[in-house]
Amino acid sequence: MLTFKMIIVFFGLIGMVTALVLDKMRPGMILFSVTVLFLCFGILTPKEILEGFSNKGMITVALLFLISEGVRQSGALGQLIKKLLPQEKTTVMKAQARMLPVISFVSAFLNNTPVVVIFAPIIKRWAESVCIPATKFLIPISYATILGGMCTLIGTSTNLVVDGMILDAGYKGFGMFELGRVGIFIALAGVVYLLFFSSRLLPEVRKDTVGDEHGEVDASSFHRVEAVIGARFPGINKRVGDFNFVRHYGAEVKEIKRSGVSIVDNLSRVKFREGDTLVLWADDSFISTWGDSSVFVLLANGKDTEPKAGRKKRWFALTLLVLMIVGATVGELPFMEELFPGIDLDMFFFAAITTVIMAWTKLFPARKYTKYISWDILITIACAFAISRAMVNSGVADVIAHGIIDMSDDYGPHVLLAVLFIITNLFTELITNNAAAALAFPLALSLSNQLGVSPMPFFVVICIAASASFSTPIGYQTNLIVQGIGNYKFMDFVRIGLPLNILTFIISVILIPLIWPF
Repeated sequence: MLTFKMIIVFFGLIGMVTALVLDKMRPGMILFSVTVLFLCFGILTPKEILEGFSNKGMITVALLFLISEGVRQSGALGQLIKKLLPQEKTTVMKAQARMLPVISFVSAFLNNTPVVVIFAPIIKRWAESVCIPATKFLIPISYATILGGMCTLIGTSTNLVVDGMILDAGYKGFGMFELGRVGIFIALAGVVYLLFFSSRLLPEVRKDTVGDEHGEVDASSFHRVEAVIGARFPGINKRVGDFNFVRHYGAEVKEIKRSGVSIVDNLSRVKFREGDTLVLWADDSFISTWGDSSVFVLLANGKDTEPKAGRKKRWFALTLLVLMIVGATVGELPFMEELFPGIDLDMFFFAAITTVIMAWTKLFPARKYTKYISWDILITIACAFAISRAMVNSGVADVIAHGIIDMSDDYGPHVLLAVLFIITNLFTELITNNAAAALAFPLALSLSNQLGVSPMPFFVVICIAASASFSTPIGYQTNLIVQGIGNYKFMDFVRIGLPLNILTFIISVILIPLIWPF
């Protein structure tokens, strides 16, 4: 029987999902609004809401944003991808074979967004220089970062979120490479799939509607610039005509690319949206002024604008990254607890040390450190913990889990594992990966409790399913980034991403129960 609190939680969750799908406001504010609603009805206490903001996993995500920025500003990633790109005549498959495995490996240890932000413009310029359609590479590099993120605890924020929820529930969390026991098989299969099928499934190059229309005389000072709108752009949901872009940024909006559609006519009536790619007419100062800002996620002008740093700085940044990973991995071993009693040598410990060293050695500007943290993602994560707790407190998680078990009464936990994957994956394609994990985690816990089996297979499947956002551009920020600069249509993602989702599903439901028995 449904109680009053259950009804409130159900309506709150339905409203949250609807608002996220319709993109009514930033995900963090949507989830925070729902937590406040639950607070008003006594479903959550202030302490339960605030617990998410002090969660170790959430703080670790914030530190990893800064570490990724330090590596980015060292110039190491830009130099890496330039060495991978063949300069002679080549084929799409050969070029992808050189770059996709390396991109997956890098994204297993760094935030996916800066990897794509750095690699995408360089790869696009290279593709144009060797007369190969850039559209054959941009979606694959986004997918490669997602696949790599499945292989480690720090590969994506979702893994850290689920790990934090596991610890809060009183279970042992994931090791650094534990998810790699299944993630590496998915990544290998995914990269092979992209190598053999992406060239056939992806479109040929799509011509840019707007060119250098101001003529060769002005080309020395003004040129075409592409800018992907970020979360802090002040003109979001405002009409182009009502927002004086020239006064704010000294550039003129010539075109807006959205969902593979080029908008040129009646631009003044169009509203700016996060993830839109703006085609601008700007001078050389535009990228140098706004390239280090969170107003725009990506800026490209067809020139090399990556950070230029010395070799020593690049190697120092990479050395710190390797030491952090090795330290967190070795810190999990039993003998380390005996050597350092009272000190928890986990990822948070080593990420905190690495962040401080990077700040004091000026790998990223310490005075601007707040600019490099995606605060909306952190608020989303913190509120996700609270919403998960509300589903447990109200009994909603038990009711839904019981309903799933009743529908699959004649089947074992393997079928329920598959059902949980599908539910989580649908949510992550429609809303955000962290919100999907928040909704799925209490279901996983209730399913395992009611079945009397180990919850670990269900926890792992949440991590994989919440990250496997391949079929739509809206589920993952890197998909949105490449959609704009590649001028992809929505169906381009469905065509290439849906088989990859199915492949991930099959590998997961087969391997996870074998590696983590019920």
